[in-house]
Amino acid sequence: MLQTATRSPVTAQAPAAVLPQRLRSLDVFRGATMLFMASEILHIPAVARRFPDSTAAGLVAWNLDHVPWVGCAPWDLIQPAFMFMVGVSLPFSVAARRARGQAFAPMLGHAAYRALVLIALGIFLRSLARAQTYFTFEDVLTQIGLGYVFLFLLAWTRPRVQWLAAGLILAGYWLLFAVYPLPPAGFDPASVGVPADWPHRLSGFAAHWDKNMNAAHAFDAWFLNLFPRESPFLFNRGGYLTLNFVPSLATMIFGLLAGGLLKERRTARETLRTLVIFGAAGVVVGFLLHTVGICPIVKRIWTPSWAIFSAGWVTLILALVYYAVDVRHPRWAFPFVVVGMNSIAMYVLVHVATDFVGRSFRIHLGTGVFELLGPALAPVLLGAATLLVFWLVLFWMYRARLFVRI
Repeated sequence: MLQTATRSPVTAQAPAAVLPQRLRSLDVFRGATMLFMASEILHIPAVARRFPDSTAAGLVAWNLDHVPWVGCAPWDLIQPAFMFMVGVSLPFSVAARRARGQAFAPMLGHAAYRALVLIALGIFLRSLARAQTYFTFEDVLTQIGLGYVFLFLLAWTRPRVQWLAAGLILAGYWLLFAVYPLPPAGFDPASVGVPADWPHRLSGFAAHWDKNMNAAHAFDAWFLNLFPRESPFLFNRGGYLTLNFVPSLATMIFGLLAGGLLKERRTARETLRTLVIFGAAGVVVGFLLHTVGICPIVKRIWTPSWAIFSAGWVTLILALVYYAVDVRHPRWAFPFVVVGMNSIAMYVLVHVATDFVGRSFRIHLGTGVFELLGPALAPVLLGAATLLVFWLVLFWMYRARLFVRI
């Protein structure tokens, strides 16, 4: 729903002894992540690939796109960052509601309502270009919604319970894939959308996490066909899975633990040291699980090693943002705050209004203005102009104290 804020936002001059209702770093991190995601409308990877002889262009294209299967590029960290930040924000949200006198039951009801709205919104946005409702559950909004009630319940438990829950989730999900039988001899991978010569196929024990030939794909082949569809579901071309929400719940739990840490009245030095230690440990443990062959790092199916590895990186980034924003109080963070405090609005604008704004620019300004740097870079300039329009809309909402809340 749309809410109007009546109290003033927390300023950079807030006394250090008073814990703010909202850590500014959380809004900055959320806003920066959202802008990074929204930069897809600049089509930078596609433009960069028009210069195949340029090493720099190739590096840009790789960093701003998903890896085909195993591994990690910066672009792959967008969704883990969103899900992690949901967990980070929850302790502050629960504390604020309890301070207003809300009981557990109404808060649980709101958590269930929020989960349903997120799932419905994710399905709605994925259905915009379809002839009928496109029931899919791998979108970031639906993934958050599917795990949110469980996350809310864990927010009322001790950290040791949260650690145990994350560990059991990841161990159980690993076991599900590990014991699921590999495809029989003679199986045609093209039947599940994987060309026989696809260079990213896995072998040995790692083949249990191969694209569209794993336990969670078998679940989708049953589950997604329970819904009305234009045609029967056979496979997801990207390999994404509904059950990703199970290990990504662990990602949100790691965020919940980080949020509990940030909410404690510790010194900035202690908070930073703890975040860096746990972040580095996550990167190392996730990488070792991949390297020794226990579980490959695959973002598209959210393998347990990916959940740990990506949470480690996101924690390190959060530590950096916390230091840069809540310790140093810079003025440059404001543009990110504008987006971070209305991240749902930005997400919807990008999915709903990008084509409309782009067409409007071409109608009223023509195409020449966007070809000042050459036709090849025109999509980048058009996308940048569109993104600026979206930011200005959010800036107006910020000035009017209008925030989209679910």
